[in-house]
Amino acid sequence: MLKLYAYWRSSASYRVRIALHLKGLAFETIPVHLVKNGGEQHAAAYRALNPEGRVPLLVDGDFKLGQSLAIFRYLEDTHPTPALLPQDVQLRARAWQFCEAINADIQPLQNLGPLGYLTGTLGVSEEQKTAWARHWIDRGLTALEHEITDLPERLGVFGDTPGFADCCLVPQLYAARRFGGALAQYPRLVAISERLEQLPAFGAAHPEKQPDANT
Repeated sequence: MLKLYAYWRSSASYRVRIALHLKGLAFETIPVHLVKNGGEQHAAAYRALNPEGRVPLLVDGDFKLGQSLAIFRYLEDTHPTPALLPQDVQLRARAWQFCEAINADIQPLQNLGPLGYLTGTLGVSEEQKTAWARHWIDRGLTALEHEITDLPERLGVFGDTPGFADCCLVPQLYAARRFGGALAQYPRLVAISERLEQLPAFGAAHPEKQPDANT
């Protein structure tokens, strides 16, 4: 069985859980608490598995893979059905662009590491830290809201079946709510997320449903 080392509130872990559920793959969740004891991701035992010291980490037999988008590609290659990418080559490229906009431009700036550096090393206040995260979230979501205006309204961002872009969108909006973002300015993104959150795969992957939730 696949193993997923993850933290319940991690956006990257959340998106991989959704993808695994959409693919119909059984997996065991192994919690890695990012806060307790200075962060279990820094422990020697976990670093031996994943030198990056991050979550998620997917283990498939003797094969280990970190970074959520790399995991997406691996899942699509090893379990191509159901496909989580559009068939049209241009839409497929746009789907990866959408994923990267969240994965590379928005989410890293709201992570525990950068936020902890702001408060712990640079002496930024909690209010300033939250404002920092909200600024980058709002900047990225504003761009994505505009980016999809030419697409027809469907279940997901790029089609009537959910895909990797949707796996990225729902966790990012969950994080935006945590930081108090004004989501009313993203009506298209919010409407898509609300539809997707009704699906079993998204419900099962929700942070509050995880074994380590609120610990």
